[in-house]
Amino acid sequence: MAKSKHYYIRKTHRWLGVILGIQFLLWTIGGLYFSWSNIDEVHGDFQKKRAPLLSSNISLVSPTVVLDTIKKIHPIDSVVSIQLIEIFGKPFYQVCCMNVISNKANSKHGMQVINHLANAETGQLREPLTKEEAVTIAKMRFNGESKVATVEYLTGTDGHHEYRESPLPAYAITFEHPSATTVYVATELGTVQKFRNNKWRMFDFLWMMHTMDYKSRDYFGNWLLRAFSVFGLVTVLSGFVLFFISYKKRKKKSFIST
Repeated sequence: MAKSKHYYIRKTHRWLGVILGIQFLLWTIGGLYFSWSNIDEVHGDFQKKRAPLLSSNISLVSPTVVLDTIKKIHPIDSVVSIQLIEIFGKPFYQVCCMNVISNKANSKHGMQVINHLANAETGQLREPLTKEEAVTIAKMRFNGESKVATVEYLTGTDGHHEYRESPLPAYAITFEHPSATTVYVATELGTVQKFRNNKWRMFDFLWMMHTMDYKSRDYFGNWLLRAFSVFGLVTVLSGFVLFFISYKKRKKKSFIST
């Protein structure tokens, strides 16, 4: 006996419901966590001490002096930013430059970001932060028990790392704290870049499940999410079709019985 088209609609609807139901459950769990979480706690704002301020009586050299010093070391194509920062009570220029890199093998050119730290009072360049200096800065900015659990030197990260797409190299200083907070300090920039704690890690994991971007976690335009969106629409529409088919059958049986 040939099976009716209603049978195939029901079967398709049932299996799509099972597959999509799992993802809908993950979306719901993620949505609940996002809506019930304090975003300031997720960002670790309560654990951040304000960066020390510089005195208004400081005497600064012109940033041009610093740029001229850098040009003696390597060419500069363009300047991205020059920022005045504080390191251990002294003013420093944080200089971010762009330089053209030529690849003779394939005749292609690329841009490289180069960062420098320079004493803003003398114009003299300084080396990137050492491990001890990075740990000290992390302790100064962390509002909590300052006992360090681990220190890791990062030169690269992947799309799933909690410090992804952030300035490198950097030190990851993790504190002995219930939140397992890690403070990331960029050595060439001389400043704290990120605070990451367990609440943020849970948020980030659920965000990955929400966007269905299992490669970089933040891209909404991936094909998997698009496919599930279409499947979800098909499931809803097939549900409506089944409802009207069942409604018509019940109405027909009721008419015949009368």
